[in-house]
Amino acid sequence: MSSYQAVSGQPIAAAVGQPGAAQVERTYRKVFWRIVPFLMLCYVVAYLDRVNVGFAKLQMSQDLAFSETVFGLGAGVFFIGYFLFELPSNILMHKIGARIWIARIMITWGVMSALFVFVKTPAQFYILRFLLGLAEAGFYPGVILYLTYWFPSHRRAKIIAVFMSAIPVSGIFGNPLSGWIMQAFHNSSGLAGWQWMFLIEAVPAVAIGIATILYLDNGIASAKWLSEPEKRLLSDEIAASQPKEKANAHSLRAVFRDPRTWWMSLIYFAFVTGQYGLTFWMPTLIKSTGVSGAFNIGLLSAIPFVCAIVVMNVLGHSADKHRERRWHLIVPALFGAVGFTVAASFASNTVVSIAFLSLAAAGVLTCAPLFWSLPTAFMSGATAAAGIAIINSIGNLAGFASPYMIGYLKDLTHSTQTGMYVLAGMLVIGALATWLTPAKMVNR
Repeated sequence: MSSYQAVSGQPIAAAVGQPGAAQVERTYRKVFWRIVPFLMLCYVVAYLDRVNVGFAKLQMSQDLAFSETVFGLGAGVFFIGYFLFELPSNILMHKIGARIWIARIMITWGVMSALFVFVKTPAQFYILRFLLGLAEAGFYPGVILYLTYWFPSHRRAKIIAVFMSAIPVSGIFGNPLSGWIMQAFHNSSGLAGWQWMFLIEAVPAVAIGIATILYLDNGIASAKWLSEPEKRLLSDEIAASQPKEKANAHSLRAVFRDPRTWWMSLIYFAFVTGQYGLTFWMPTLIKSTGVSGAFNIGLLSAIPFVCAIVVMNVLGHSADKHRERRWHLIVPALFGAVGFTVAASFASNTVVSIAFLSLAAAGVLTCAPLFWSLPTAFMSGATAAAGIAIINSIGNLAGFASPYMIGYLKDLTHSTQTGMYVLAGMLVIGALATWLTPAKMVNR
């Protein structure tokens, strides 16, 4: 019999002598500090290796004579490989265990990232970006799934927001680092600055991948750092928060046939379009305002991410506190749309562009962690493994479409303005789709 019962969705002690609220909070703090900072570190490295091609472009396009369209297609083709292998990767992680599988993902993508040193032609660029996506597929949805093993649905918005703070953190520290490496190491030992950047930034992925094998646990049952009462407490809360499903709900066919899966995919696609439009093209957007020097561009591009890290954690905490998801997603999406629109309209003004790119970053980067509290509220177990992977795979096709679209439009119009307006429109579509989502699905 469970030690806990749910009242209005909030677990409480079921009987005298059972752990009280203070012990519950102590246990969750223990779990948080054990796994979330480490996963954040992993994602900082993952995201940096995924988007540092945006900085490499500042030198790479000139050195290799790549057009904006070539760069946009190469940046985006990553997500084709990502799309193809993400679902099988998440299912394998659910069967094999997070510890070995996440380590495999990190070591493989570190090796692939280092190989960019040898890129000479557009075809080589496309192939390696595709293989990098194939290697990294499953990491992000795998971590989202992994967090469902430890935290019940009513705690996930805040936890996922903290985890996804890794995106702005990678921008805050990674962008200036990338700019500095490209300037400081340019033409050292016969390698260009962008080649040194790929090589140096690949090393942490391999090192942390090895550390994952030694540090991470597959779930509550295998965590030696938890006492037996703490394990029971966590297991009971997870069980109490699991949705009741039909007998065949765990089949892959049922996940594909569930209209909620496709509706969630639409919303996520819209938000991811804005996210990758921002992260891939931020250095180019700032350079176009008249800023010169890779390091200076890196420092200025960190400002929007500082704003984003504050907003996404404040709203993540607020969404859990008020048990409300819809407006906590709609408002930042609309603010992100305003940010893109104004930044595009004043593209030659550095101060205005940075201010409204900061608004755009706060909006789009806040949407992603809050979004994942929606599908994980009605999915669990193998259903969650498949469902999260499907939604993330389809949504991340925007990572292919968004950079390619902006690059094509920039070559066509010699301006990023039209592309920024399209990004704003996609965020409005995402906000509208969220508003149309039934309240019983989003508020748990």
